[in-house]
Amino acid sequence: MRWSWMYIPTLREDPAEADTPGHRLLLRAGYIRQAMPGHYSLLPLAVRVRAKVMAVIREELEAIGAQEVALPTMLPAPLWQRSGRWDAPDEPLFRLWDRKGGDAALAVSYEEGAAALAAELSSYKQLPQIWYQFQTAYRDEPRPRAGLARTREFTLLNSYSFDLSPDGLDRALKAHQAACERIFARLDIPVIPVVSFDAPSGGSASTEFMCPSAAGEDEVAHCAACGYAAELDRATSRLPQTVDAPGLPKPERFDTPGARTIDDLATRFDAPADRQIKTLVYAVDGQLTLVLLRGDHTLVERKLLAATGASAVRPAEADEIRGALGASPGSLGAVGVTDLPIIADEALRGRRDMFTGANIDDVHLRGVDIERDIAVGRWADLRAIRAGEPCPTCDRPLQVQRAMAVGRLRPLGQRYAEAFGVSVLDAEGRRTAPVMGGYALGVERALAAVVEYHHDDRGIVWPLAVAPFQVAVVTAQPDDSVIAAGEDIYRDLRAAGVDVIVDDRRERAGVKFRDVELVGIPLRVTVGKRGLADGVVELTIRATGDTTRVPLRDLVAEVQRVMATLP
Repeated sequence: MRWSWMYIPTLREDPAEADTPGHRLLLRAGYIRQAMPGHYSLLPLAVRVRAKVMAVIREELEAIGAQEVALPTMLPAPLWQRSGRWDAPDEPLFRLWDRKGGDAALAVSYEEGAAALAAELSSYKQLPQIWYQFQTAYRDEPRPRAGLARTREFTLLNSYSFDLSPDGLDRALKAHQAACERIFARLDIPVIPVVSFDAPSGGSASTEFMCPSAAGEDEVAHCAACGYAAELDRATSRLPQTVDAPGLPKPERFDTPGARTIDDLATRFDAPADRQIKTLVYAVDGQLTLVLLRGDHTLVERKLLAATGASAVRPAEADEIRGALGASPGSLGAVGVTDLPIIADEALRGRRDMFTGANIDDVHLRGVDIERDIAVGRWADLRAIRAGEPCPTCDRPLQVQRAMAVGRLRPLGQRYAEAFGVSVLDAEGRRTAPVMGGYALGVERALAAVVEYHHDDRGIVWPLAVAPFQVAVVTAQPDDSVIAAGEDIYRDLRAAGVDVIVDDRRERAGVKFRDVELVGIPLRVTVGKRGLADGVVELTIRATGDTTRVPLRDLVAEVQRVMATLP
């Protein structure tokens, strides 16, 4: 390929709309342009990278026996209704209707399409099956950001496995996990496999592959010593054992005028935050519920959802709180409350001599013994952990990192098979619904993760496996002999199977060098008059900047040797 033929609109200044380094560089280097928030045009360089990412994924999935299919992007409403996702409040579907008035949606993932296709399966002898596809997915994302990292329209790798039993599903999950680990190794991006909150029945828990990145929208708790990892909304830690004083025979009231916060009570009334009981009021599937945490801890609403099995939780309104407890937030407590459900965080279990609100404005209680004075109906892990707290497995300090989710392994169980009437005869002739697994990887998100992780102050530094070109041949002067030598090198490298571009523009050498570095091509061959006079050219490694003079006769072999050493 010739640079003069390609559309590579590089920019010299950082775009104002870019909010992460990777977003900035993909715009500056001429890979993407925004059509509207969350929707991007992929320019020729990005299309080449995306194709190489997909080739890596395809190779690894086919190595585990997966077969490629292509499912429709738009599915009619009845399919979504059968699965229950049409009316699910947390499904970010783009909905539309056709000229006959039929409702439909653009797929955010393809479970319905895969399950409908599987309806023709009839015997256990046809199992296991693994079907995968690359297809456009649409997500009505409320806050698109970070360029390709969080969009509303993107290329999604979906793979679906069908097995006769949960044991078969577990094997499929392990095979996909191994394939994903090989994929991310070849893309040269670090990932932390973490247990996800989303763990439906039918096999092992869901796993998210998180790439540590400041551009990520998630946070991950990770122990470098033992490998423990979890999304922050699911993570737990081991707290040091607390020994409390015996306290009082019964709770004692004391006035706290103007005290509305944990800090107010701590600083003005000698009530340390870790000895306070924070009382929150939530509507849990519409039922007002008291949620108790230690004063210095924060509630994770997803943990509350998981602990209660509720479909929806929300903080109660001020009038609901006053109507139920007779006081305003800041003076709330659970002592003596018997008409509302009470759920308490495990960090409060066994605590004595505690402080809490008295359900009278500007009045609190001291000397509270939780097990004696509060009718806790359920104990659960509800709190958010903090960096540095002891790992629950090995007691070493936990790290908390921002991360970008780049892949997911999810056991789907028999939910979709049953919804779509998929069944097969087992070895005993009994009908059974296959057990499904779903596996996803965002192609552009993986591309964005590579750039977020591999860049420097001069531009992108692509790993060789997914670079738009492996080698750029740059002619340093517009001299006929230099141009001719560059053309010869370009042809020789192409003949040797190297993915090469020649920068044949009549631009200054400095402009060409800057563009090649910005675009991120792993190797640069510089052809100049002085070098040609000595029968040599320069070979530069983009990642390190190391440059060597190579005899023309040895160039192809040296390029191949260096390529074999690059990640």
